[in-house]
Formats: sequence, C-alpha cells, structure tokens
Amino acid sequence: MKGNNVKGSLLLLLTAFIWGIAFVAQSDGAAHVPPFFFNSFRSLFAAVVLFLFFKISFRNKQTFFPEEKKDRHSYYKIALLCGAVFTVATNLQQAGFGFYPPGAASEARAGFLTALYVVIVPILSVVFGKKLHPVLLLSVAVTVGGIYLLCLSGGFHGVYLGDVFMFLCAIAFSTHIMVIDRFVGITGGIRLSVMQFFVAGIFSLILGFLFESVSLADIAAAAPQILYLGIVSSAVGYTLQSVGQKYAEPAVASLCMSMESVFAALAGWMIAGNALSVREIIGCALVFAAILIAQLPELLQNKKEDKPS
Repeated sequence: MKGNNVKGSLLLLLTAFIWGIAFVAQSDGAAHVPPFFFNSFRSLFAAVVLFLFFKISFRNKQTFFPEEKKDRHSYYKIALLCGAVFTVATNLQQAGFGFYPPGAASEARAGFLTALYVVIVPILSVVFGKKLHPVLLLSVAVTVGGIYLLCLSGGFHGVYLGDVFMFLCAIAFSTHIMVIDRFVGITGGIRLSVMQFFVAGIFSLILGFLFESVSLADIAAAAPQILYLGIVSSAVGYTLQSVGQKYAEPAVASLCMSMESVFAALAGWMIAGNALSVREIIGCALVFAAILIAQLPELLQNKKEDKPS
C-alpha cells in the first residue's frame, strides 16, 4: 500500500471514530432537546464553523458564491434541494434516538442501521439505469438476517420504533448521498456542506417553532453535545474526510468509513454503558458483513483497473 494511501486511511479511520462517538452525543442530546431544535442548533453551528474555515482557507482566492447571477441561482437551488433531503435524514435519525427505551443500546443500533446506506445506494441506483451487481443480492440477504437478529428476533411486536426511524433514516441518507454526488462537482465540497447545513438549520428551526418547545435550561444541558456535533463531528470530521479521500483509494476509503458503525457500538458501550446481547452482537456483525460485501464490486473493479495491461 502506498504511503499516501496509508495516510488517507488513517485520516478516514479518525473520521469514522469521530462520527461513531457522535452517536453517543446525539443519544444524550435527545434526552434534553427535541429533534428539530437539536438539529437546527447543531446544523447552524456547523454552517458557521465551516464557513469561517472556508474564508480562512481561501482568503482572497475564492468567493463563496459565483459572480454570475445565473450561477448563483443554481447554487441556491442546489442548497435548497440538498438541505431539504439532509433535513429529512437528520431529523429521522435524531427523532429515532428519542424513541429508544433506556438500555436499548441505541448508539449501536443507530450506527449499524444508518450505515445500511452502503447497501441501499447501489440498489437505488438501479432506478437510474445502473446494473445491479450479483454480489449485492448476497449483501441484501445478509442484511435481512442481520436486521432480523438485531431488531426482529422477538417478533414484530418487539421492534423498537427507534429502529424503524433509523431504517427510514438510512433510506433518506442514501437519497442524500446520490443528490450530493450529482451536485458536489458544481459547488465544491465545503461550499455544499455550508449551504446544506445552513438550509437544514433554518428548516429545522422553523419546524421546531411549529411543533416543539424548548427551554434555555434544556439547551444549556445539551450544549456539550451540540458543540461536539457542530465543531468536531461536522466541521472537523468533514475536513478530515475530504483530505483523507484525496489520498486513499475509493474502495479503501469506503472500508475505513464503514468502521463508523463499529465505533458507534464501542462508544455506546464504553461511554454510555449500553451493552448488546449476544443475539444483537451477531446481528450487528451480519449487518457489518453486508456493508463490506456491498463494497466488493468497487474493490474488485479497482484491482482490475490497477493490473498492468
């Protein structure tokens, strides 16, 4: 493995570690602040931090919005679309934490169920004319087995509502990934992140005022979690991901980022004290195996392309 690939892999593993701990912060935050307000605060904070990072990094080199009116309008439309999808995904996830009972190991469940976007994205791509690799059928079968052991072995009456929300969140994040992939080449990664965080923050704030109530005491209680998610998870995590993906090969990058779910489970156990049962651990292992299997086509394709002709 090349030195740059090792450097990129380590940065992406650090990113996955940061995002794994973020599940603990989200779970703790859900006990104090309702989902719309919680996501509005973390998203707006992340937008401000990333915008300042952009201004410092590209000082006197690039403007945030293009000068052409037509191009600016394109940016606004992209921001609204990506921000709207991101709003749905993040609020489904945050709401899901609130529906787990104490001791349900919500961090691990959320980490592995959310990470199913790795399996869902290729399946959704079929709608847009892409072929479904046969290996993905195996991934889907393993996913079903994993979800059964993690969430369904007690029957449908034993399924947590939080699990349902996390699975819907995985579908929403899959859509978000496909939307980002479509437009990131136009705006650039940092710009798009700032715009979608800002839009998601405003949308969530409006929804919070319409459907929720929160006190200053509640916000103060969740301040450490909001700061972690806004600064470390969103701003620092995104930057590390961007730099890491410049060096690591795509297939290696995907494998490193998959560790987010494992770190979420470990963080939930070590920090929050939420342990999984043997059955749930096996279910998580199967879901993680499905995630790895879903990445095999890309890994095999890259190896094929790297072979000397």
